[in-house]
Amino acid sequence: MRMSHFIVRDAIIPTLTATTKEDAIREMVRSLQAADQLPNADLDDIVRAVFRREQLGSTGIGRNIAIPHSRHASVGQLLGTLALSAPGLPFESIDGEPVHVLVLLISPQDRPGDHLRALENVVQTMRDDGFVRALRECQTREQIWNLINGTRT
Repeated sequence: MRMSHFIVRDAIIPTLTATTKEDAIREMVRSLQAADQLPNADLDDIVRAVFRREQLGSTGIGRNIAIPHSRHASVGQLLGTLALSAPGLPFESIDGEPVHVLVLLISPQDRPGDHLRALENVVQTMRDDGFVRALRECQTREQIWNLINGTRT
């Protein structure tokens, strides 16, 4: 599985405007809606599901990266988006550092395997310092997509 298999190209946010964890998650969920990926979904319910997961422990994995995620009944397939925050935002990360790269995953409740494989893929991809550095230098959705699409893990 590659990130390009689940990241929705039209939902990528090259310049996140949010300055808080909650607003970042909300902005990313809205980007999936704007990309026509959540046509009949209750966005507030999806945001609440992601927040509930965050209450179990921050998905800020350190090294300026966060992977907020949840499973939700309103999605029929694994969906993801990626956002960049140049100034960084507080995310209660395990290393206490601000987050600059966020990958949001939402998957169907009946497909835990897909969810876990996607999480594993994102973690493995983000371990590549060169990839993360190149990602943080991207200015456009197209640049981010080309980088994601050319990366094999």
